[in-house]
Amino acid sequence: MVPTSNAFKDNATGALKDAPLQEALGIARSHSIQTRLNTVAKLPEFEQLRDIGRDLKNHVIANLDSYLLQFEQSVIDRGGHVHWCPDGDSARAKVLEICRSVNAKTVTKGKTMIGEEIGINDFLFSNGIEPVETDLGEYIIQLRGETPSHIIGPALHVTKAQVEETFRKAHTELDPNRNLDDAATLMAEAREKLRAGFLKADVGITGANFLIADEGATTIVTNEGNGDLTQTLPRIHIVLASIEKVVPSLKDAMTLLRILARSATGQEQSVYTTFSSGPRRPDDLDGPEEFHVVLIDNGRSSYLGTEFEEMLRCIRCGACLDHCPVYHSVGGHAYGWVYSGPIGSLLTPAIMGVENAKPLPHASSLCGRCEAVCPMRIPIPKMLRHWRETEFTRAITPPTERSGIRFWAFVARRPKLYRLATRIGARVLKGMAGSRGRLVSAPLAGGWTKHRDLPAPQGKTFHDLWKEKQGDRA
Repeated sequence: MVPTSNAFKDNATGALKDAPLQEALGIARSHSIQTRLNTVAKLPEFEQLRDIGRDLKNHVIANLDSYLLQFEQSVIDRGGHVHWCPDGDSARAKVLEICRSVNAKTVTKGKTMIGEEIGINDFLFSNGIEPVETDLGEYIIQLRGETPSHIIGPALHVTKAQVEETFRKAHTELDPNRNLDDAATLMAEAREKLRAGFLKADVGITGANFLIADEGATTIVTNEGNGDLTQTLPRIHIVLASIEKVVPSLKDAMTLLRILARSATGQEQSVYTTFSSGPRRPDDLDGPEEFHVVLIDNGRSSYLGTEFEEMLRCIRCGACLDHCPVYHSVGGHAYGWVYSGPIGSLLTPAIMGVENAKPLPHASSLCGRCEAVCPMRIPIPKMLRHWRETEFTRAITPPTERSGIRFWAFVARRPKLYRLATRIGARVLKGMAGSRGRLVSAPLAGGWTKHRDLPAPQGKTFHDLWKEKQGDRA
């Protein structure tokens, strides 16, 4: 995937004009927020679990090296293999090496965001191996040649009519007059097509919601069962996971699972919660002959001990996307890379470099809804401000913007000058607005007034009004 994060404004403009996308986003807006509220209300200890989850992840991050080494040894004790990969290149090379060890021609895949991050599908395809997405949403966008637009719902941007159109174009061997009017028939057709992929795959690749250190086990949560077929039918099971996914114990994983599904899809529990540990044993009825975990850093360890460390608590539930007014308006592809929404505005600069994602820390109103619903209590608005500060100190922002901020800081640090300037500005803007009380244009506010009026000040500053109120009380 070629990143277009620096073109966020252009991407967003196109998204706002995309009628099918706006239809799909409207459906998502009306569903996700209320569903989460209803489910959370049924669990009185939900807020307490958020605190426990936050503290647990903080403990893991502070001891990440120890838990990763424990996980590695536990996997080895169960007959599996762990591969340490500092970046996407080494991770892709390791996956290819494992696939070639069995002369793999077809690979089935469960949904994995770290797989998207390292571009594993395109890499495998370019090396003569066919990757088959088995998650329904991922399968749809694979047929459409698109990338996920949401962490949990990769095809959230696609309407039912577009799915039908996609299936008719891709499944040309089927009856062109078949009925695809409802979701059930679409799912049945996808199930029929995917069965062949499950049966012929030599390697199955999944992600991991959690890595359990003392068990050497990996965890995935799905609602379709595709993950189970992906990791049990092929000869080899490869788990792709970023290093921060580790947790100390099964009990800790279960604690996080209680808040994951509620935050992600509004379910009390996902339909399938699957734990995998090692290759098939002699008395097992199914399972892979080999079990490999590819652990990927890709820049994450460089944020340990920094002001961005807290973003490593993320458990990829997507709640921040579901509640973000910016995401609601433009969808996921506008963010220009793998991760979208508020968490994407944190992760993309971290992984790709802030110079390659300059608009994303500003793609937020800082309203705080993301932090309010994050099950890990990640202070996303605070860290977005940190990215803005980083841009400024590294002179990444345009010179005119930096000069404007310096001028504002100069005035704001001098109370008398600030009060005089705001008093004069408020009165001038009130005069410009006239009897309308609204500005159709204003200095330095063209981005706003180009699309809407700007309410004008009423002639008095906050300090003036405060003094008047205090006087009335006296």
